[in-house]
Amino acid sequence: MIQSNFQSDVIVIGGGPSGSATATLLAQQGFSVTLYERDHFPRFHIGESMIPYCYPVMERLGLLPKMKASHFTKKYGVQFINEHGKLSEPFRFSQYDSHERSQSWQVVRSEFDKMLLDNAREHGVTVHEGARVLDILTDGESVHGVKVKLEGQAECEVRAQVVVDASGQSSIIMDRMHLREWDPVLKKAAIWTYWKGAKREPGIDSGGTIVMQTHEKKGWFWFIPLHDDVVSVGVVAGHDYLFKNRDTKDLETIYMQEVARCPGVQPRIADATRCEDYKAQKEYSYKAKKGAGDGWVLVGDAYGFLDPLYSSGLMLALTSAGMAADAVAEALHANDASEARLQKWVPEHVKALDRMRHLVCAFYDGLNFGKLVRKYPEKKHLITDVLIGNLFHDEIDELWPLIEELKNEEAAMAM
Repeated sequence: MIQSNFQSDVIVIGGGPSGSATATLLAQQGFSVTLYERDHFPRFHIGESMIPYCYPVMERLGLLPKMKASHFTKKYGVQFINEHGKLSEPFRFSQYDSHERSQSWQVVRSEFDKMLLDNAREHGVTVHEGARVLDILTDGESVHGVKVKLEGQAECEVRAQVVVDASGQSSIIMDRMHLREWDPVLKKAAIWTYWKGAKREPGIDSGGTIVMQTHEKKGWFWFIPLHDDVVSVGVVAGHDYLFKNRDTKDLETIYMQEVARCPGVQPRIADATRCEDYKAQKEYSYKAKKGAGDGWVLVGDAYGFLDPLYSSGLMLALTSAGMAADAVAEALHANDASEARLQKWVPEHVKALDRMRHLVCAFYDGLNFGKLVRKYPEKKHLITDVLIGNLFHDEIDELWPLIEELKNEEAAMAM
């Protein structure tokens, strides 16, 4: 028998960073929040690299002392290696952003996500792990609860004024309401694994992310140093290029074929030992047609996911959580959980997502950042803002016609 009850002001589906953060921020304001997480933490997740503008939400969550005391690798910047193996000068965040946030972290997500979920509990969120949300409760387009099964218990219907879907790429609301729109351009895929004993850069740059292009710019590798001498190394390229136009489906074979095409990564893992299996993710850039409706909100990957080139995943997850939590709190205070109120934060988030996407697409189109800066040195700070996650101001939009102009000039010269 399905039991029915009224339990919380807010139900959050999913205990990853966006879900835990949204739940915590609402609980801090005195609302009753119940969070349902399918897995038991710690659990594996990809997306280890943080950029400076994760800082504001981390500060609101009260997590900075724990992060500073953690063993997570400190990240001070990023470097790039072109398809010929030439290493760029370090792009150190502090050179462009003289704030405490200019030092971020490379995190093992199993540990980091558990830290956030435990932090939600400490702030009064009722957390259920091993909980399967089977469906949402709807009245037309309005959502007013979930059908859930806790371990060892019967299915039950739990109602709330607002349901926050933070269930990641498998978003139940996105699925039920047919909201997902795949990116028509960024049809990429990734294969990755982990290496112990890989060669890192010296000194302060030892914890920095390195982005390395493959021959003919068919794809790129990430190189993310973690603690315990482990490095996450993955290749991203077109989905069809990686998986359809080969005579093998074996992940290790494909991965090592791409290593052979990347002079930047070869010497870094030559003497390293692989310490995890190969993993893959396919066709993963998308966003929802809308981010909120009557009684519901999407946050983090449940709203959209972008190519990981500039490590924007955690930043977008946390910032969307902060903005959505504020909109939900305002709606609850007004006793009005309508779409008009709950979607107030969405346009600014969409702008941020689209700005990061612009720069990602420019990279795949062959943009030479050095040439762009040399031609428009007065705009360098705008590129910097995108790379550190400072995406929430309109001046950034001045970049796009300049990038297009440079692209057209290079195309004309090549004719």
